Amino acid sequence: MSELPLRAQLAAVVGKGAASLSRATGRGDGSVIGGKVALKVEPDLLAQLSRGRRIALVSATNGKTTTTRLIASALQELGPVATNEHGANMPTGHITALANQPDAREAVLEVDEKYLPRVLEATNAAVVVLMNLSRDQMDRASEINLLAKKWRDALGRTQAHVVANADDPLVAWAGLGANYATWVSAGQRWKEDSWCCPECGGHLKRDPDPHWECPECGMRRPDATWSVDNENDSVVDPGEQRWPLRMSLPGDANRANAAIAMATAAAYGIPAAQSLPRLQEIRSVAGRYTSVVTDGVEVRLLLAKNPAGWLESFSVLDPPRVPVILSVNAQIPDGKDTSWLWDVDYSVLRGRRVFVMGERRTDLALRLETDEVPFEVADRVSDVVAKVKAESPDITKLDVIANYTAFQQIRADYGRVE
Repeated sequence: MSELPLRAQLAAVVGKGAASLSRATGRGDGSVIGGKVALKVEPDLLAQLSRGRRIALVSATNGKTTTTRLIASALQELGPVATNEHGANMPTGHITALANQPDAREAVLEVDEKYLPRVLEATNAAVVVLMNLSRDQMDRASEINLLAKKWRDALGRTQAHVVANADDPLVAWAGLGANYATWVSAGQRWKEDSWCCPECGGHLKRDPDPHWECPECGMRRPDATWSVDNENDSVVDPGEQRWPLRMSLPGDANRANAAIAMATAAAYGIPAAQSLPRLQEIRSVAGRYTSVVTDGVEVRLLLAKNPAGWLESFSVLDPPRVPVILSVNAQIPDGKDTSWLWDVDYSVLRGRRVFVMGERRTDLALRLETDEVPFEVADRVSDVVAKVKAESPDITKLDVIANYTAFQQIRADYGRVE
C-alpha cells in the first residue's frame, strides 16, 4: 500500500472505511460500496492497485464465481491471493478485493462479461479464463455475439494467456483472438445459443460431440490439451495422465470448472498433483450447493440464473421422490425480463413434487402448467418443509433452485450460509 501514490492510498483507506461501515450496519458485505467510494477519490485506482501483481480474470455467463474460488484456492500454493470471493464482479468489487490484500502478489478476479474488456485494459491481466457464453439478462446486456466480439478484440490488444473452453464456439472464437491460449474440452450442455458460426454466420456442424466446425468458412473447434471425462469423473492433462476428480461440488458443470481451474493453475506452474487436492476441499461457494438441516429435513440450495444454469441444476437434482422448490424474482440484479423461462424445458420435473415461490411465481407457474408439470404455491421454504414433513415423514431431503435475488433471500433466512 505504501508504494501507491498518496491519493490512491487515501482512496483505498476511505473505501475500506465505507465497506466496514456497510458491514457494521448490516447493509451488505461492503464489496461494492467500498469500491464506489474509493473511485470517487481516485478514478484510476483499479489500474494503480493492479500494478506489480499477476492477475487472472475469470469470466463466463455461468460458473465464474465457483471457478474463481477454485483457481484462487489452487494459487494459494504460491502465497496469498487477493480475490472477490463474494462475487462483486464489477470494477468496484475488484478495487475492494485488491485493496483488502495489498501485499498479495497473486490475484484472481471474477469479472462480469460486459466489463471484461475494460477490466482487462485496466489491470493488464496475465491470464484470462473464459468458460461459456449464453443469453442472460438481455434487458441490460448486449447480444452475446457482440459480447464475444468485444472479448476477441480486447484480447488481441494484450499479451494475456487465455485459458478457454474449446467446446463453446463463441468462447473459442473470442479466445482465438489472443496471442496465446490453452484449450480445455470442458463440455457444453446448453447449445441453443451457438448453432451459428460466430465468424461468418453459417450453420455449425456438431458431429460427433464435442467437435464442431463451420462448413462455410472452415472455422473449427481448437484442439484441446486438457479434457473432462464425465463418465469416469476425471480430468486428462496434456501428458494424457488421468486425474480422478472426486469433487465435493456436484455435477458435470463443476467437473468442467475444476478442469479449467487445473489448466489455469498449470499455466502458473502448479502441477495437477498440487492443485487438485485444494479443489477437492471446497464444498460450497457463497452458499451455492450448501445443505442446511431444518426441522429434520436437509435443504440444499442451488443457484440458476438463466436457461443454461437451470439445465445444469436439473442435472444434479436428487432422485424424483425428493421435492424441489423453484423460486424466481425479477429485480435489477436478476434482469427484469423473465421471458427466458420459456427457453427452459421443465418437463424433466414431471413426476416430482414441485413448489413455486418468489416475486414472479405466477410467471413460473404458467410455464410449468404449459409443460404439464403439477405444482404447489408457497411463500417460504420453512412452510414447504413443514408441509412435506407432515404429509410425508419419510422425506428427509429438499432441493431449492432459485435465481439470484431469490437465492440471496433464501440464503439470508438461514443466516447467509456458506
